[in-house]
Amino acid sequence: MCGVVVEHDGERVLKIRGDDADPWSRGYLCPKATALGDLHDDPDRLRTPMRRIGSAWTPCSWNDALDLVVENITRLQQRHGRDAVALYTGNPMAHNFGGLLYGVPFMDALGTKSRFSATSIDQLPHMLAALLMFGHQLLMPVPDLDRTEFLLMLGANPLVSNGSILSAPGIKDRLRGLKARGGELVVVDPRRTETAMLADTFLEIRPGTDALLLAAFLEVLFREKLIAPGRLAAFTDGFEELERHVRPFTPERVASHTGIATEHIVGVARRLSAAKRAAVYGRVGVCHSAFAGLAGWLVYALNIVTGNLDREGGVMFTTPAFDIVALTQTLGKGGSFGRYQSRVRGLPEFGGELPAATLAEEIETPGAGQLRALVTLAGNPVLSTPNGRRMDRALASLEFMVSIDPYLNETTRHATVILPPVSQLEQSHYDVALAAFAVRNVARYSEPCFERGPEQKADWEILSALTTRLLAKRPGGGVLARPLQGLAQALGKAAEGLGPERILDVGLRIGPHGPRPWKRAGVTLSRLRRSTHGVDLGALVSRFPERLATPNRRIALVPDAFAADVARLERELARPVDDGGLVLIGRRQLRTNNSWLHNSPRMAKGRDRCSLLMHPKDAASRGLVHGQRVVLTSRTGSIEVPLQLIDRMRRGVVSLPHGFGHDRDGMALRVASVQPGKSINDITDEERIDPLTGVVAFSGVPVTVTPAA
Repeated sequence: MCGVVVEHDGERVLKIRGDDADPWSRGYLCPKATALGDLHDDPDRLRTPMRRIGSAWTPCSWNDALDLVVENITRLQQRHGRDAVALYTGNPMAHNFGGLLYGVPFMDALGTKSRFSATSIDQLPHMLAALLMFGHQLLMPVPDLDRTEFLLMLGANPLVSNGSILSAPGIKDRLRGLKARGGELVVVDPRRTETAMLADTFLEIRPGTDALLLAAFLEVLFREKLIAPGRLAAFTDGFEELERHVRPFTPERVASHTGIATEHIVGVARRLSAAKRAAVYGRVGVCHSAFAGLAGWLVYALNIVTGNLDREGGVMFTTPAFDIVALTQTLGKGGSFGRYQSRVRGLPEFGGELPAATLAEEIETPGAGQLRALVTLAGNPVLSTPNGRRMDRALASLEFMVSIDPYLNETTRHATVILPPVSQLEQSHYDVALAAFAVRNVARYSEPCFERGPEQKADWEILSALTTRLLAKRPGGGVLARPLQGLAQALGKAAEGLGPERILDVGLRIGPHGPRPWKRAGVTLSRLRRSTHGVDLGALVSRFPERLATPNRRIALVPDAFAADVARLERELARPVDDGGLVLIGRRQLRTNNSWLHNSPRMAKGRDRCSLLMHPKDAASRGLVHGQRVVLTSRTGSIEVPLQLIDRMRRGVVSLPHGFGHDRDGMALRVASVQPGKSINDITDEERIDPLTGVVAFSGVPVTVTPAA
């Protein structure tokens, strides 16, 4: 979302730099953005549809490729039912407004309940808490970083991620600004991360125990009568019930499990309560435990009982120009939970999707409802889902697979057809999704830098063409009658002719910053086209209770689903603490973005970054030394990686970055294959989940580390 200036000669990218005139990012640019040129110019990027026959790939026309896809999807759905065809969507779609706008009708045309996405391996716990507490899965508040005086951050490393469900360019300067005005930064993490190095207080937590720590903070606040919800009390239900649920989680009982001393738990809780403007923020580390759902809920509960939800300097709700929350609510897509379950393990649906942890077993397990085909949309589940080797085998067994993706990678090499979209610089850009989580209200539209080839298509055009063809051949009753078939095709053509820009303009005009009779300069697409550096729409403002989407327009502080799961968390206190073994956590890196950027020469150059971090004392007790190759083993398998000793790791915890593993046969990633690394998800465990949400417990996987032969 940062303002970017791309210098080019019409054919090649010459230079990419931050836009000094951007009112929001003000010239800031992280290293990842400089890779846009590499992605555009990459000779490995596919520019025409590809069809696999045996092990050989051959180019084909768009019409032939699209017809082949729809014929096979229709055939399999008619034979085995609509749910026999699955869809997996990766997180690049969150950065693609055309894909987002046209993805919804495509999903409806596909008509399957077998939908999966990166949501259930990332932010689902926060979205579930938002749905059950505030009434909409996208009502996730963000810290008001520029005005807060106390920031408690759990399982997040924004100096590397540049914000996650927290759009905040130049976050290092923002955190320094917090400290410069006398504020305090508290970071909770098993590793002293780049962000933790800036902290005033660092709490070195045992992986997977965030929910216990958060419950202990709440117990202190209730016991010491430090609860101060302020104006939230007038439209919030459940304070007494919350107090009853957290009562067993005293700091004294929780300390040994979390590894954080009682006095530190009490001290942070008191300082949080005393701060006039405070924010509690939890991210990926919080979402990757066996109690992820409870942890996501307790983060919001802490902000509510201290009165810091929806107030200046606390956690607030963005007012985006294109209001995706209001739009989806109007369309009846504000969220859902537990309407149905997965076939094999009975894991719950969320937002019309099933947990990605169950995708491989749904493909492999015979019987009614077995998955026979898969559509991947900007997703790489072989590298991003648990037990990637099992996923590899499962994808190879499918009867048919199509991937909308510009690369022949770890996942798409299993496809029958690959439909490649244009590059980021060949299409326009507007942040529909991530603008809803920005620390300041902004809007920016970017025209394409390059003209695309006559035979190239954008994501939305691919989705629109598939939607049109699927509507004309709905499974279940054979091909539609000719009049209905013609109508379906006409509607599809109309949507394709409309284009995402027209939809965007309508959304901007009816949005909260759109033109009104009493407002001279409302936000429209034409205004954004003239304002090439973006438009600053002001600081975050209070939105509750008007923004609440619950039926009674009140905050549900203790939703039933979370209340029922607290007993499971309390039983955790009775379990003995095991300090003898090792557990694995992941990590982000500044020059990578999941598995996207490893084929960029400027991002991949230099030393091998896929190394295992370990505390020197843990290494010494195992006879290991810095730089040697070691075998990392879990229940699901083993990988060999180089060892890096660092005293900023918690004892008993090792860390490996995610997104690597470019050593599979059949890929076309020349740069990434030079230093392929190993995939952390070859040893994560699809059976380690949070039973409440179905998300994977990536954090705290039991492992052993031994010398390589």
